[in-house]
Parts: sequence; structure tokens; C-alpha cells
Amino acid sequence: QVQLVESGGGLAQAGGSLRLSCAASVRTFSHYYMGWFRQAPGKEREFVASINWSGQILDYATSVKGRFTISKDNTKSTVFLQMNSLRPEDTALYYCNRVVDSTRVPYYTSWGQGTQVTVSS
Repeated sequence: QVQLVESGGGLAQAGGSLRLSCAASVRTFSHYYMGWFRQAPGKEREFVASINWSGQILDYATSVKGRFTISKDNTKSTVFLQMNSLRPEDTALYYCNRVVDSTRVPYYTSWGQGTQVTVSS
């Protein structure tokens, strides 16, 4: 069973930055496409960004493009999400997951605990 542990969330002001991390307990991490997702209160979980096995950037949701940057460190089995120019609408619980190839579909049906991001106006 793969464990995904998200961290780095917190409270930020609008226009500020946060950097999220997700550590995976799996030896073949370097083979995986990885992604970030988020769920705001009362809303469905949505795709944020994904990155392929080699670290080449794959995809961003329109709402975060140009503000968020996804990256991956295969030596540490960790995926990151640098979030700049934060907006109140970015407030959500953020999760990472493996991604089905080059899609926006999460691979694992179970999720980690997530990390809360709250942006004040």
C-alpha cells in the first residue's frame, strides 16, 4: 500500500506564496506520473497540476496556470507544488496522487490526509 504524505500548507495572505510537498513511500516513484488535486468546502475534488516520470511538466488547471509550479525529486520520492500569487479561491485541502499516464485522473482510490491551504483576502 503506497502512502502519500502531504505537508506545507498553512495560512497565507492574498498575493502570498506557499510550497507544498508530498512524500511517497514507494521505490518506483521515478516511474510515476504524479499530480496535485484540491477540494474546497462543499465542492468536488478537482485537478490542479500533473508532472510526468521524467519531470517534464504535463498539465495545469486553467485557474492556476502561470501561478503554480509543479516539480518532482525522484531521489527523494517527493513531488512539490510552488504556489505564488495566491487568491482566496485557492483555499482548499490539497492532495497528491499518482496520475493515470498523461491524464487528469487520479490513480489510487485512497487519498492521504491532505494539507490545508487557507488564503485570506
